[in-house]
Amino acid sequence: MLNLHHLRLFRAVARDGTLTGAARALNISQSAVSTQVRALEAALGQDLFARSGRALILTEAGRIALDHAEEIFRTAEDLSATLRHAGTRRQALRVGALATLSRNFQMAFLAPLLGRADVEVVLRSGGQEDLLRGLEALSLDVVLTNLVPARDAASPYLLHRLDAQPVSLVGPPGQAAPGPLADLLAAHPLILPTPETSLRAGFDALLDRLDIVPRIAAEADDMAMLRLLARAGAGLAVLPPIVVRDELAAGQLVERARLDGIAEVFCAVTMRRRFPNPLLAEVLTPDEAAP
Repeated sequence: MLNLHHLRLFRAVARDGTLTGAARALNISQSAVSTQVRALEAALGQDLFARSGRALILTEAGRIALDHAEEIFRTAEDLSATLRHAGTRRQALRVGALATLSRNFQMAFLAPLLGRADVEVVLRSGGQEDLLRGLEALSLDVVLTNLVPARDAASPYLLHRLDAQPVSLVGPPGQAAPGPLADLLAAHPLILPTPETSLRAGFDALLDRLDIVPRIAAEADDMAMLRLLARAGAGLAVLPPIVVRDELAAGQLVERARLDGIAEVFCAVTMRRRFPNPLLAEVLTPDEAAP
């Protein structure tokens, strides 16, 4: 097994560039440092240093080992700090957000924490699988998504339903004359979420009930792209009004019809932890957790 003491001595030598300097800094003998670095090299099966005069130069394997060593010790220091301050306020909230999620919704979720001098928000975006892996690896405190992950009795996730936004047909002013929903859907090109989204599934069911074959102008899995396409006049967009809140307020876009029975569900995903991040309590309420 990898010996962390050996790894610490290796890091000291790599930083100093000499056995003598590392030994002096660690207050142990040079021979002890040399012996334990050689033991680490034997354990890894690679030479970590090459000699250049009296200096020790990292080999390619040594540079890789140093990168990993730094990460290991950063993680250890984070663990110590977390447990040392358990029960007290932690100053950072690490949030993962689905890359296609509405930015307006994300800002609304983070609003209670933004602008506070004692809080740092770390926001990462990505695909759902990567974000949930980050949640399980404790590198994220919460994941924001509109794709509810599958759960069963063995699921590690806690689901918090945050909001259910109505969905509308939205387009530029003057693009479509007022009229019944069925006429709007049949007569105008549409900008739609991609078929794998839950929002699209509900919309396709609506078209089927109305016996309408749509004219699809564009499809996108990114709410920001749907918004831009709507602003460009490519067609009537199917999306939650919150996504285009600013454009609606400015009169750049108008809501043509509300799609009753269809909603975009936004949720937060967390995991049950012994030491949960206290900042979560400020953005989640106790009764939001799904059974």
